[in-house]
Amino acid sequence: MRRFYKTAVAAPAEGGFAVHLDGKPIRTPAKRPLIVPSAPLAEAIAGEWAGQGKEVEPLSMPLMRLACTAVDRVAGNRDAVVKEIAGYAQTDLLCYRAEHPPELAERQSDAWQPLLDWALMRFDARLTVVDGVMPQAQSEEALRSLHAAVADRDDLTLVALNAAVVASGSLIVGLALLEGEIDAARAFEVSQIDESYSIETWGEDEELTRRREIIARDIGDAERFMTLVKVA
Repeated sequence: MRRFYKTAVAAPAEGGFAVHLDGKPIRTPAKRPLIVPSAPLAEAIAGEWAGQGKEVEPLSMPLMRLACTAVDRVAGNRDAVVKEIAGYAQTDLLCYRAEHPPELAERQSDAWQPLLDWALMRFDARLTVVDGVMPQAQSEEALRSLHAAVADRDDLTLVALNAAVVASGSLIVGLALLEGEIDAARAFEVSQIDESYSIETWGEDEELTRRREIIARDIGDAERFMTLVKVA
């Protein structure tokens, strides 16, 4: 759509902070007030609106999209969202190791096992590792612990966590990113070990390059959103 406003600024609002376009608070696609808990997040969203040209491009406003998703999708549907995110633990990327070649299996173990060890220490969740891609049932105790770790997050953090988990294919990677155990660059690196090895072996094609760019972008956006939600 064409740009219909001149100014975009953050402003205090009941329950947090809003973004005003020409003095009027913006609403979500579902027509709900967009209120976020931190001034820095509101300012960053306002910056996305202010940075638009003659045309407003929603895909260039990831923070706005994540915030709207939290308000429109999560607020009234928390249990389902938590279940969906926590469900990634049942088939977490880090639990499925290559049987060959040995070099790839070693890379996976070196990068993934420390994160699984961290999850065990942090959440008391021991996930079973297998060779190959055949589904492996995880213990109910581990799944309950990880479900509780997800359910403990506020709505906006859940949205960012979901973005990181979907992009990486791993709940453990998403939680490690959220808690500062790894940063976005490392989250991308460990979630793309198979693809990186394939590129080294066979070269990179345009489709794979584009897909990896999107994954890196989504993880980076999730990390930034997580950080801004936490800032007072």
